[in-house]
This record gives sequence, structure tokens and C-alpha cells, in this order.
Amino acid sequence: MKPGSACRAAAAMVATASLVILSGLVTEAQDTRGKAALMSPADLNEQAPETFNAQFDTSVGTFVVEVQRAWAPVGADRFYNLVKRGFYDNARFFRVISGFMAQFGINGDPSIQAVWRSAQVRDDAVRESNRRGYITFATAGPNTRTTQLFINLADNATLDKSGFAPFGRVVSGMDVVDKIHNGYGEGAPRGNGPDQGRIQMEGNRYLEQDFPRLDYIKMATIVE
Repeated sequence: MKPGSACRAAAAMVATASLVILSGLVTEAQDTRGKAALMSPADLNEQAPETFNAQFDTSVGTFVVEVQRAWAPVGADRFYNLVKRGFYDNARFFRVISGFMAQFGINGDPSIQAVWRSAQVRDDAVRESNRRGYITFATAGPNTRTTQLFINLADNATLDKSGFAPFGRVVSGMDVVDKIHNGYGEGAPRGNGPDQGRIQMEGNRYLEQDFPRLDYIKMATIVE
């Protein structure tokens, strides 16, 4: 073996080992997001930080939500876990009503959405008003919050008395939120927009075919 060959061989072995370790770390990181990480709602119960940011990269640009856990701790915890595990990635803004709100939060994969449909959390007290830019969980009545959210496009204080508890607000990119496509309006059967029942059952396939102009979330991430 020529002088230095042993050193080069040892260095190559170290580099190869490093790549293997790095590959393992990447795989582990990927495992925290995606379908497998979302199939057991009961396991996604990590307590959120008292304050954190969530960045939404969308088809019309990027906006950032600042969450204050003290405003609505149960909602903040649910939101934190959903974003951290990638639940909102590729989700459509399926109900956007001009001058009112932009709603989203049904996963594009029906098999994922099915396990979250009954994963309800209890209500929070309403400590903040539904002002423009504030984000809130949608409900179907008391203690029925699951995954759906809306961003207020105007001051909607009338929602406060119905138990809608904001847990955060858009602190950057509200101009992006205002650009989210609203041409389909109210959902079926009251309007011409998407039918939530069909979204639940058919996912993004239905939306892409029948409502191709819907804007969507490319990826949502925690940026503490």
C-alpha cells in the first residue's frame, strides 16, 4: 500500500459511516410526518409551547400564525400536534367566503381523515375575540373540535358568543390569506362550493376534479 493510502481508506470509511448515520437521522425525521405518524390521534397529545409560530407555505404564498397557548390551550395543543405531524400538508382551503373567513383542515387522504373524524377535543373558554387574522377551530356544536380551522377575514365578534375560541393570529402574510381563492363561495348544499361529506369520503381527488381552482397548503411547519 502506498504512503497515505491507509489514511485515505480510513477517512473513506468514516465518511461512509457518517452518511449512514445521517441517512438514519433523515429517515427518523421523515417518520415524524406523513401517514404513519397520523394514524393514531390518541398518541398525538404533546403539550404545545406557550408561544410558537406555524408557517404555512401555500399555492398563493406564505403566511405565519403566532399561537398563544394561554388563549385556548386545548386548541393550541391540537393545532401544534397536527402541524408538527404534517396533517395540513396538501390540504385545500375548501370554504372561503369573502369578507367572512377562509376554512380548511380536511386531510386530502380519506383514510387519514377517517381516523380523525371522531377525535374530538373539549371546548376552550373564549378569551380572545374573532378579529381579522385570528385563527379558530370550526365546530359542529359543543366539544366537537377535531381538525378543521378557519382564519377570520374580517372582525367576526358575533362568533364569540357561540364558543369559537381563537388560539392564534396571522402575524405575517395576511395579504397572502386575502388572495386565497374565494370564487366557489359557500359549500354545498347551501352554495356552489365543495360538499364536505364528499371531501371526507373522496379527499383531494374530488376537489381536484370538481374544484380545480382551490388554493392549498403545500406544507405547514412549526417554527418555534
